[in-house]
Amino acid sequence: MVTEIPIPGTDKSLGGSDVFVIAEIGKNFIQTEEDLPQAEYLQNAKDLIDAAVDVGCDAVKFQTHEIEDEQLNIDIASPHFTGKDRVSWITRNMEATPLSFWKEIKEYADNKGIIFFSTPMSRKSAMKLEKVGVPLWKVGSGDVQDNVNLDFLAGTKKPIIISTGMVSLKELDDVVGHIRSLGSPLSVLYCISQYPAPKEYFNLSTIEYLAEKYPDVVIGFSDHSIGDEASLAAVKVGAKVIEKHFSFSRDLWGADHKVSMTPLEMKEMVDKIRSGEYKDVDEKPYYGDKEKEMEGVGNKFRPYFNKSLMAGADIKAGTELSKEMIFAMRPKMYAEGLSSEKFEEILGKKVTKDLKKYDPITESVLA
Repeated sequence: MVTEIPIPGTDKSLGGSDVFVIAEIGKNFIQTEEDLPQAEYLQNAKDLIDAAVDVGCDAVKFQTHEIEDEQLNIDIASPHFTGKDRVSWITRNMEATPLSFWKEIKEYADNKGIIFFSTPMSRKSAMKLEKVGVPLWKVGSGDVQDNVNLDFLAGTKKPIIISTGMVSLKELDDVVGHIRSLGSPLSVLYCISQYPAPKEYFNLSTIEYLAEKYPDVVIGFSDHSIGDEASLAAVKVGAKVIEKHFSFSRDLWGADHKVSMTPLEMKEMVDKIRSGEYKDVDEKPYYGDKEKEMEGVGNKFRPYFNKSLMAGADIKAGTELSKEMIFAMRPKMYAEGLSSEKFEEILGKKVTKDLKKYDPITESVLA
């Protein structure tokens, strides 16, 4: 049976008797196409935290970027947000949120009595968040095979939450096994990486499948659908964690507002979970087949968000590769390096030629 996972420094846990509800603010403090002063982003973030507190959420989650070791300088836009190319979008987010931003947000959330944490999109962004003192980690669907980042996260011994939206059942099994081997408490959120996710894509029986397969893991649901029905059905079939994007309006400019819950909608969902009203929801339209392969195996976002291993500095021929010399970077579709889950396999190997920073690390350059 799964043991309850305490969240360090708080009185909350994952997998306890209460469903843990996360308001995924992400980058929703950015609400206009034109750039604004950092003070306005900070106030937007605080306003969203206030709203999450008011509606009864357990935690607010953001997303943290450091472009140096996340995104190669390639002109590409994700299909779910064509309003900005990835380099510009990540750069804007990074510049809007220096370390001082995250420290102030963490202190604000602490004072409001709600847990603050964030998704580090790379190892360097995780290092930044570690200085802030987040109590747990979230790893997005596109990064669950980024062993460079996972190695750092596991080293903190804090709980790790991962989403499944861009992996197959076999790949997920490898990821779970890897994180277990690193000794980190783990929660897995079933997820459909479509924005928004249509009802016919859901296969919530996967939640039961995962709970049976991984009894030591807390299973939950990261929901990109509109409304609360899928999330309530997920709780009915056993989800212990619910994550929903959170915004003041689905009409605001940005990547995730369009799949977000408003405060009023979030309050209604939280109330239904806390009161037990979720038990009245008909889960059958979402249930599906417990033996079905996950949608992530063919997800269209994988080539954009999966990562390859790249030189993180200029490296001389004959040098043995250490952790610090290696970056895991997207987009894998153009990066050309070995897949990021090969990280441990190349540590200690020598490079056979000089590599420049951001050159791909391939089998052909390893002794």
